[in-house]
Amino acid sequence: MRALVAYGPSDLRLEKIDIPEFQADEVLIQIKACGICGSDMPRALQGAVHSYPIVFGHEFSGCVAAAGSLVTQVKAGDRVTAAPLLPCGTCRYCRMGRPAMCETYDFIGSRRQGAFAEYIAVKAANVIPLAPDTDYLAGAMIEPISVALHGIGRVRMQAGATVAVFGAGTIGLLTLQCLKAIGAGKVYVVDVVEAKLDIAKQLGADVIINAMACDPVQFMQEHGQPSAVFETAGTPVTQRQSIEAVEKLGKVSFIGTATRDFLLPPHSFEKILRGELEVTGSWMSYSAPYPGYEWPAVALLLEQGKIKTEPLITHKFKLEDGLAAFTTMADKTSNAIKVMFVMQ
Repeated sequence: MRALVAYGPSDLRLEKIDIPEFQADEVLIQIKACGICGSDMPRALQGAVHSYPIVFGHEFSGCVAAAGSLVTQVKAGDRVTAAPLLPCGTCRYCRMGRPAMCETYDFIGSRRQGAFAEYIAVKAANVIPLAPDTDYLAGAMIEPISVALHGIGRVRMQAGATVAVFGAGTIGLLTLQCLKAIGAGKVYVVDVVEAKLDIAKQLGADVIINAMACDPVQFMQEHGQPSAVFETAGTPVTQRQSIEAVEKLGKVSFIGTATRDFLLPPHSFEKILRGELEVTGSWMSYSAPYPGYEWPAVALLLEQGKIKTEPLITHKFKLEDGLAAFTTMADKTSNAIKVMFVMQ
């Protein structure tokens, strides 16, 4: 099969490698589409990997090519995706039903062969069936959608609540749609890129705020503070603003991965104390029983048409395009949101 194999920083080569063998409790999936995650960028461009050579890619969908003798829930020809986390199942966090906290986990696309390839073998327990008419590109978005849904689930939120999403990248726009799907009321979306805010408006944002033109904290104080804030950008500014924007007794869920120091001035920290805020982190997209409610819930939301993925998929590449897909995603002028390899 063809696979995009990494040998070093910015050294990606399209090669022929063996189709993976699969065990009795595994499924061989013919990959149709695989998205590039933000976590793939330092792996591909900066060499932030565990070992070489390695095939990246963990946001994928495809059809079942073959199933092991112990597999009963899917059959050849079914459309599927799969959860990339491979928890040990025996550490104390796995026994607690918190697989994302596993102390010795494996992971498709970073610690073992990923899905920037034509086939992949995965445990049947990781496989999520898709509706027969689910588009493969939409199916490849289930992993990031489940990240968004998990981040929302980290806080208790009443139906009709006013909420805010900081960041209109892939996770932010998916968080917006998940919030609307589960009954949020007014949703603010904050970003600094007008094109992304336009997409947010199309996808149901009630109020869009360009933070380059308007102070989002002041705006929300004047027009109604959110009871819950979901931070997806991972920047020091949006992290601080998330705390400052939420109302007293409000909740802040940090979903975005930080790339710089998070510096909180005393008055902002005082807001946590005096406002008795609930501040939490969100990591990946798993719960118990593994892989968790997030995955089938997202598959159902897609089937029902409550989540739209087409506006987010801004760039499509073939495997042979290799590094160009990553440089496009890194290029701020490209306005890329979700960049995807399409194999079908």
